[in-house]
Amino acid sequence: MAASPTAALSAPAAARIEPFFADWSTLDHPGRGRRFCLWHAPALSHPRGCVVQVHALAEEMNKCRRMAALQARALAENGYAVLQFDLFGCGDSDGDFGDSTWTQWIRDVQVATDKAAERWSRDWPQHPVPRPVLWAQRAGALLASAAAADAGLPCDFLFWQPSTSGKLVLQQLLRLKLAAALDGAQAKVLGEALRAGIAAGQTTEIAGYRVSADLARGLEAAVLAPGSTGVGGAALHWLETHSRDPATLLPASLSSLERWRSAGYVVRAEAVSGPPFWSTVEITEAPELVSASLAMLEGRPLPAARADVAALAENAA
Repeated sequence: MAASPTAALSAPAAARIEPFFADWSTLDHPGRGRRFCLWHAPALSHPRGCVVQVHALAEEMNKCRRMAALQARALAENGYAVLQFDLFGCGDSDGDFGDSTWTQWIRDVQVATDKAAERWSRDWPQHPVPRPVLWAQRAGALLASAAAADAGLPCDFLFWQPSTSGKLVLQQLLRLKLAAALDGAQAKVLGEALRAGIAAGQTTEIAGYRVSADLARGLEAAVLAPGSTGVGGAALHWLETHSRDPATLLPASLSSLERWRSAGYVVRAEAVSGPPFWSTVEITEAPELVSASLAMLEGRPLPAARADVAALAENAA
């Protein structure tokens, strides 16, 4: 009798985790410095796919670290090669956040897909590199879609609680700055000054992060949309969490999902029960999101996916 999907998840194969710094310089873009990477290599002669993470931005990146580690480990233990990396000026990569630009981050994602392909070819030279899955959290989804569109890169997407509008993301960041104002009048004046500064090319400090005018303008113009038609059955896997039971997709997500369907992508969108871990004060976990992500990539129904999250948490500690 064939093993059930649940049984397969409960007895994952060991995976190798390799941390390294990669030189991000290319012939046409020299001197880009190093990026910190984690390569998760499954213990299989032929892995099931290649996943590249595009992390959330600013403090949301830190809040998502735990969940990203659990998911990367789960993917690798279930047969997927995974590359995690820190964008320029983020985490352990070279550079300062305040010197980051939107264009540079887009290029970072494109180079990361190349690095993942290189690692795949090194570890499994007998197998062609598969179409990558760009796995992005929050505003990282804006970067992932922009990078794929700019490079004409055929890929699948796995989005976690994606931000659909960069303009809204920037507004939320500016509100953090405005929250320190004593009254509404001061907040209005400060808000106008911040936007004037961005328009004039000034760097602004928001919640402990220096945000360059280039980064702010690029983020503000970003919209979550496919850059080209879905080629060869390209897929969009869209997952959200909600504390309400039953969990439902956000109404604002529906119009974005329709754009991807119209572009020819095979779209699957679901909401699962879980906390907003990207914004909670304490680091929290959403176990159902881990198992749901595996189920989506494997084409299984979500109720059948139940990862052994306790074991994953123990291994990732």
